[in-house]
Amino acid sequence: MKSWTALGEAFTGWMKIVRGEAEWERHFALTPAGLTTGLVLYALFAFLSIALASFAVGVPTIVGFVAAMLVQGLSVTALLVGVYGTRMVVPTDEPLLVTLVPGVYALVFYLIVGTALSLVGGPALLFLWVLLAFLLYRLGRVAARWSVGVAAAFSALTLALLVGMPMTLYMLTGPVAAPTP
Repeated sequence: MKSWTALGEAFTGWMKIVRGEAEWERHFALTPAGLTTGLVLYALFAFLSIALASFAVGVPTIVGFVAAMLVQGLSVTALLVGVYGTRMVVPTDEPLLVTLVPGVYALVFYLIVGTALSLVGGPALLFLWVLLAFLLYRLGRVAARWSVGVAAAFSALTLALLVGMPMTLYMLTGPVAAPTP
């Protein structure tokens, strides 16, 4: 039950991040345990996303399921690379978890909304990418306290990785590792 509470608190925290309100941090558990909770929720919703997709394309084999979960995990990898890459170029005094924990929850929300939108229509996912880019920008501005330009570069880098890595894998391996939102 704590996981669902964490998801609700994260939504409230993200509303405060978007609005630039103070005390957004209290809605996230900015600890390794909080990061683990976010990652478990991400894995749960990735599994549910794959299960929903299987209704349209058929039940995947074990190899297909593992490949799909690995592709879903690339989003978290993109966030990690974006955060670490930006922090290497522009160091910040903020702890790493202050950016990673809300970022993982943004990916959870992206996965939930993306799964629902993919059932309705694929072109709507472009709007979702724009929304995610904005959320990542706000994350950089509020959580990491980066300047406008650095936060925009962080957002662009992370989104390019988030969209590009699964697409590249898809092109290299074919439909076995087809990305789902």
